[in-house]
Amino acid sequence: MKKLLLSLTAFALSTAIFAQSDSAVARFNSTTIDLGKIKQDNPTTATFEVTNIGTEPLVIEQATPTCGCTIGDYTKEPIAPGKTGFVKATYNAKNVGMFEKRLNVKFAGYDMRPITIKGEVLKNEDAAATAAPATEPAKIAAPGAPVLQSTDAAAPKKGEATSTATPAKKAPVKKATPTKKP
Repeated sequence: MKKLLLSLTAFALSTAIFAQSDSAVARFNSTTIDLGKIKQDNPTTATFEVTNIGTEPLVIEQATPTCGCTIGDYTKEPIAPGKTGFVKATYNAKNVGMFEKRLNVKFAGYDMRPITIKGEVLKNEDAAATAAPATEPAKIAAPGAPVLQSTDAAAPKKGEATSTATPAKKAPVKKATPTKKP
């Protein structure tokens, strides 16, 4: 019994020593970007800004989409402490209708964290009747979402560039006209 207890204690201590810290090392300006209404067959890109809030350079190892309809890209070089990098998600917009797609972002030495793009794909004739949103809503001003720690994050810092996606206007509703029977 003593050997079992000693073994469990040694295992717990070694796990605690080698486990990753729960402190935050990166923060996204937003973990969800709404692309609004987009035209069918018009690939649209959302750019997520990620800030290194740790003390060591931050490396993004991968940004893996959860389906083949989305392509991920990211900053390849290490992000210095206090500096920003990006993760881009490009949606191919082949299918008409609402969508919500995720990318799993893997930072070197840390668990994967999901980011999300969403919106609505309109048929080409429907999209022509509406104003098109920006094709790349670069950075969404939203409360910062910590990647590796759940805390309330501060608003964007002075001097940070932010913009918002402008949703397209709704298409006018056409009233049906009665037809006369012969």
